[in-house]
Amino acid sequence: MRETVTSTHCPYCALQCGMNLTPAADGRSVEVSERADFPVNRGALCGKGRTAPAVLSSAVRLTSPLVRSAAGTLEPASWEEALDRIAEGVGGARAEHGADAVGVFGGGGLTNEKAYALGKFARVVLGTSQIDYNGRFCMSSAAAAGGRAFGLDRGLPFPLEDIPRTGCVILVGSNPAETMPPALRYFTELKENGGTLIVVDPRRTRTAEQADLHLAPRPGTDLALALGLLHLVVAEGLTDEEYIRERTTGWEDTRAAAMAHWPEYVERITGVPVPQLREAVRMFCEPEHAMVLTARGPEQQSKGTDTVSAWINLALATGRPGRPLSGYGCLTGQGNGQGGREHGQKADQLPGYRKLTDPAARAHVAEVWGVDPDSLPGPGRSAYELLDALGTDIRALLLMGSNPVVSAPRAAHVEERIRSLDFLAVCDVVLSETAELADVVLPVTQWAEETGTTTNLEGRVLLRRRAVSPPPGVRSDLEVLHELAARLGGEGSPEKRFPADPEEVFEELRRASAGGPADYSGITYRRLAEENGVFWPCPSPAEPAEPSEPAEPSEPAEAAVHPGTPRLFLDRFATEDGRARFVPVSHRAVAEEPDEEYPVLLTTGRVVAQYQSGAQTRRVDELNAAAPGPFVELHPRLAQRLGAAEGDPVAVVSRRGRAVAPARITTSIRPDTVFMPFHWAGEGRANSLTNPALDPTSRMPEFKACAVRLEAVRP
Repeated sequence: MRETVTSTHCPYCALQCGMNLTPAADGRSVEVSERADFPVNRGALCGKGRTAPAVLSSAVRLTSPLVRSAAGTLEPASWEEALDRIAEGVGGARAEHGADAVGVFGGGGLTNEKAYALGKFARVVLGTSQIDYNGRFCMSSAAAAGGRAFGLDRGLPFPLEDIPRTGCVILVGSNPAETMPPALRYFTELKENGGTLIVVDPRRTRTAEQADLHLAPRPGTDLALALGLLHLVVAEGLTDEEYIRERTTGWEDTRAAAMAHWPEYVERITGVPVPQLREAVRMFCEPEHAMVLTARGPEQQSKGTDTVSAWINLALATGRPGRPLSGYGCLTGQGNGQGGREHGQKADQLPGYRKLTDPAARAHVAEVWGVDPDSLPGPGRSAYELLDALGTDIRALLLMGSNPVVSAPRAAHVEERIRSLDFLAVCDVVLSETAELADVVLPVTQWAEETGTTTNLEGRVLLRRRAVSPPPGVRSDLEVLHELAARLGGEGSPEKRFPADPEEVFEELRRASAGGPADYSGITYRRLAEENGVFWPCPSPAEPAEPSEPAEPSEPAEAAVHPGTPRLFLDRFATEDGRARFVPVSHRAVAEEPDEEYPVLLTTGRVVAQYQSGAQTRRVDELNAAAPGPFVELHPRLAQRLGAAEGDPVAVVSRRGRAVAPARITTSIRPDTVFMPFHWAGEGRANSLTNPALDPTSRMPEFKACAVRLEAVRP
């Protein structure tokens, strides 16, 4: 019998690497093999992608609904009982306390179809405004800054393939060698082609080791660093005055703000020596083409939006955005972090990246949904604010694809708020730390067991294909919403408006997104299969739009099909007047500066063998062997003052909690800073320490900097 090979994509990070899956002998698992035809990874896979099938095993994943018993334990139950319990718990909270007493929390790993259906379910069936998702913790600051500068947020406004062909890249707060290893080749090829790489990171990471210049600022000072570089660009006459005049607005105020940040002042704030600042400006301005790329480092701050704006200002002042092989971009983190925020599971957005407060947007989407626009609730709380309101204003929560007990800031407090709920329902692949607290847990399908679309960090919409059948007793999230709509939606067969077939959901998503900033209306499953993905915006022939680059000549019969938009802003920006907006910003301190009681800064991040909260990767033996647990990375001088040796347990204490993990002593980190990865629960939970101080624009918490003290743990 001939083996069936399914071409699909990895379930983890925003690269969405292509891979081939072949069913194993048991018919339930799959074997991964190289898929060289997909241009993003060209066959390369990291350890997480290679071992992803391990989580398909019934030995590590959920295969039956679980319901909290009278004795307080989770026990297996039928689907009918579990769904009825959810309807009772959610419906009871809504009846007693109002629609906004029910919260919905989604995830950046959900497919576009699931994210779309979840947002629709919250607003149409539940009538609640209280919906947000864990992508708020990922790149919301970059999204806010990109939106106000360019009028549109798409992580990368150009394909990854442009990176090796530019002249210089400033990579700010990103460590792709560990977070998305197949992407590192683009930076390696950049250097092989004669380009240069500048890495901005408080730690000398595996990525920073590849850099031509490594700038190691104190955590939380990236804003001052960008302003100092812009000051030097102006002072040395390296601005692109023609570009500024013809393609931007707001330069005068932005220049004035930058000139208040002279190099010596910036050195005192950041710790980056003035000669390095001057060298970075020379390297960035010398070549014809250059890029600035940001990631979680500058974004996960209480001033993250302004910090990203400062880096965008640097790119604009030197004439980079909207030109070939140049510009600003953001490296999205989660698998569908881009698509996940485009179609309605974010508190303030409707499908197609429309604003929930826009009357025209509400009217368009309401017509697709067959409801009165006035019936749609307004914007609700952001992710952390929603979690903080659990058990008080919000009495019941439906959670899909997220594990905030591990991933949220001030995690012990969030865990306490979750425990205080009247009712919690969780849909997940595994029994995560959050699912363990639920009243009902529903086992749902995962990547290789379902078909659906995701949108990678380039804005390339992709088709994940089903390769194997799920175990008996497992259903898809779309089936869950279909069944809950029947129980909670009142009269008129509401479940018919929530189909379980993903392609049917996508066809509705196309209509809902038509004419919006993230227009998917010209994209079909067939095109995705035939073209290896399509870049949005891609309007349908019925929704014409000017592409941002000329389409290649084609046969007359194909002329009406929009080719998609790999490169944005080549002709104009997505603002009313087509010009990019400079945004004047000034340095301000982190929300919690070190003091005598808490004299050290903590920053958090990831390691190559684990992913996000670790709920899935911590169940894979090979990955656990490579990264078995948390650690505290600290400089030898700090370790000496503490009296700690390599491997000794060290307690890290903040105003919010305490975490204990083995010491990892290295000169690759600043002496005033410690680092912890955030993938683990228990006593080594890094997010027990982190500060939920929120950016005023993006509502992003300050994961990247908080004051702590270290304590030796004696036997």
